[in-house]
Amino acid sequence: MATINIRRDVSDPFYRYKMERLQSKVEGKGNGIKTVIVNLSSVAHSLSRPPAHVIKYFGFELGAQTNTNPTDDRWIINGAHEASKLQDYLHGYITKFVLCKKCKNPETDTVIKDGHIVLDCKACGQRSDVDLRLKLSGFMLKNVPKKGKKDKSEKKARRAKAKENGGDAEQNGNGHGGSGDSNSDNADADDGDDAPDAGSDDELTRRINAEAKEIDDNHEAKDDVWAVDVSEEAVKARAQQLPDDLKQKLVVDEGDEDGEGENGASTYDSLGSWIIEAATSKGGISNLDDVDIYVKAKELGIEGKHKTLTVLAQTIFDDDIVAQISKRQSMLKKMITSEKHEKAFLGGTERFVGNEHPTLIPQVPKILLAYYQEDLVSEAVLKAWGSKASKRYVDLPVSRKVRQAAEPFLEWLQNAESDEEESEEE
Repeated sequence: MATINIRRDVSDPFYRYKMERLQSKVEGKGNGIKTVIVNLSSVAHSLSRPPAHVIKYFGFELGAQTNTNPTDDRWIINGAHEASKLQDYLHGYITKFVLCKKCKNPETDTVIKDGHIVLDCKACGQRSDVDLRLKLSGFMLKNVPKKGKKDKSEKKARRAKAKENGGDAEQNGNGHGGSGDSNSDNADADDGDDAPDAGSDDELTRRINAEAKEIDDNHEAKDDVWAVDVSEEAVKARAQQLPDDLKQKLVVDEGDEDGEGENGASTYDSLGSWIIEAATSKGGISNLDDVDIYVKAKELGIEGKHKTLTVLAQTIFDDDIVAQISKRQSMLKKMITSEKHEKAFLGGTERFVGNEHPTLIPQVPKILLAYYQEDLVSEAVLKAWGSKASKRYVDLPVSRKVRQAAEPFLEWLQNAESDEEESEEE
């Protein structure tokens, strides 16, 4: 059947986008006269559009009734209409609902979403809107094809069929198919000279399949051989093989991030052990100078780490902690640089008071007040800390006991904020 260019304004005979010319046939007489478009399905397929949209467009333009879902592929328009006239209307449909507004190519898909009709061009990538004032636009919005269980069942059926076909192909490829055996038998019966050739082809197929399978197996084995062990034990083992200066940096960073690693903990333990030993040799923690503590932390490379504050809170104080806070505030301010550091400092205080010096639990309000007045811990962090018990640093019962003891200070902090707000309003 003769084809024409989809774009009427293109006269190039080698234009790649073509379609069949519409063919119509008038049937019936009188009031029952109708026009059947014989090849509408083929034309619509060339345009990548549903035939129902094309026939409905004709109906709107001609003011005639149409059928939009025939079972026998007979697309009918009531009344007598010439094929040339329908071809003119088809050109209008192509211009409005098929051609890209930018490159004028008919390689577009219709996307209907959120009450909009968009032409998605596969040639240039342009996405252009269709005029929603057109009658066909309203029809398309009301009749959006539903995608649901039917589509899934069709996909499953296609997959099952493809799997069956694949199994049959594999069976035939291995030389177990019935047709191959019968042909070989016929060759043996008819001509003995042809038998070796047939047998060699079958043997070659088997060898190819066997060698291909062996290649796949070897490939998988190579992947296993070249795989890198990224387990925690393997990573630590590789870290121990690094130079000492690089190893120390990685160990500190690892402990700082994870909060658990054995090597990371040993670095902070070294600082804590040194502080305790130095304080013992000098006759008490009060005799240990802040500068010496800071220099030791810097020597270990952890002067800026938040976990260092957890160690300090447990080692630089004794039973006279309330008076010692103001004396240590200069060093602590230098080392507490973020909310993370403040939370770690409070966590160390929980351990110091709750686990090591439980007799100091009644002193928790005074301790927190000193932290607050010396600007070591912010109001927001203190409120967040007091709002909920945590088992991060101590057992949950101990954490609850420490926070319960801190309630007078937390209430004072809340009331002080309320008084400030009232004074500002006045």
